[in-house]
Amino acid sequence: MEYTIGIVLAVVTFAIGRFVGFDRDRAFYPVVMIVIAAYYVLFAAIDGSARALIIETAVGLVFATVAVIGFKSRLWLVAAAMAGHGVFDFFHAGLISNSGVPPWWPGFCGTIDIGLAILVALMLRRGNQPVPSHAPVG
Repeated sequence: MEYTIGIVLAVVTFAIGRFVGFDRDRAFYPVVMIVIAAYYVLFAAIDGSARALIIETAVGLVFATVAVIGFKSRLWLVAAAMAGHGVFDFFHAGLISNSGVPPWWPGFCGTIDIGLAILVALMLRRGNQPVPSHAPVG
């Protein structure tokens, strides 16, 4: 069930970004990536483990940094970070001990991450680049 919900939410998130116009600004997908990376930090806080909190924060900062670099240079890096985070989700339990993570989360988050990565990559491949943040829209 978590995979189905992840796919649906990836499509809905992308569709809202496109049709409402959130992704007119190239900051939209990098911000989504940063929020995605922050969830494991939240789960570590729920877990109450200082060790998990430190590790999850460090890993989250890596993904957030790639999102910022992608925002400043190429959005392809953001799509790659989303895909990488999706793969990370499926291996997370074997890499980091964090009992605050719900059992269904890796499947859900991995699916939504990879789904969004594919949709963003298709958008970029078609040449539908969001405008730079400092450029006027309209």
